[in-house]
Amino acid sequence: MSVVEWLHQLGGVATRATLVGLAGRADLERAVAAGDVVRLARGRYGLREIDAALAAAGRLNGVLCLTNAALYHGWEVKQVPRTPHVLVPKWRSIPPVPLAQVHRGNLREDQIDGLATSRETTLVHCFRSLPFDDALAIADSALRHGVAHGVLDRIADGARGPGCPQIRAVAQQASGLAANPFESVLRAIALTVPGLAVRPQVQLRPGVRPDLTDDRLRIVLEADSFEWHGGRTALARDARRYNLLVIDGWLVLRFACEDVMNDPRYVREVLVAATKCAEMLTKVGPRRRIAA
Repeated sequence: MSVVEWLHQLGGVATRATLVGLAGRADLERAVAAGDVVRLARGRYGLREIDAALAAAGRLNGVLCLTNAALYHGWEVKQVPRTPHVLVPKWRSIPPVPLAQVHRGNLREDQIDGLATSRETTLVHCFRSLPFDDALAIADSALRHGVAHGVLDRIADGARGPGCPQIRAVAQQASGLAANPFESVLRAIALTVPGLAVRPQVQLRPGVRPDLTDDRLRIVLEADSFEWHGGRTALARDARRYNLLVIDGWLVLRFACEDVMNDPRYVREVLVAATKCAEMLTKVGPRRRIAA
């Protein structure tokens, strides 16, 4: 894949080291020279849509909000918007803008950070207004990039008005252990399955730390990205790891990024069926664990 395709899969932003490792130094430099990829900060790059969003906010004399504000703060997202979200004051009269999604609201000075809503305001807006899986991906990204979980707790405690239940749910379920939006969205789907309670990055053996684990049902969910499973060495390593999990009595389910991001109904159907199967096995009796 090209560096641009990798950036879309990685959530819109990534480090130079990650992109060079995936697409090569030459591909990254060509994409930057062509303007398809922009340098956001030292060692950190993003899609050109981020620059286009900034330009749209400038034309409207507004600030980036929602998903585009998350990208501005360096957080990965489930999907980069085709047209940017821009927030303008309620009283401002502006002509129709086909290349921006205009939102209206009045902000205090402390709710603005540069050309976007502040970090905390961005989280509040995303938790309240975006679909749950999008919001969880942003919450996980924020924690992964240094936002304290106490900030999310404060947001949940102070939530008022429409969307409060989702704000509290996102804050409660957020985890900085998720490696990328792909894993976050898979966890969001799993959370909708009755009886399934997964946790991210639980160490089951030395060097064996699946993406998501349900200890009671002994179910493991893996978000299989070509980023980590593309070479022969990685394939051999993963085959050994999965074999050990099966020998230990775990039901291992592997999901491709395309299915998780584009066909959540299929993913949920598999999870529901797997949960029913695992529940039946727990009623029959504990599965034997065979030490490898």
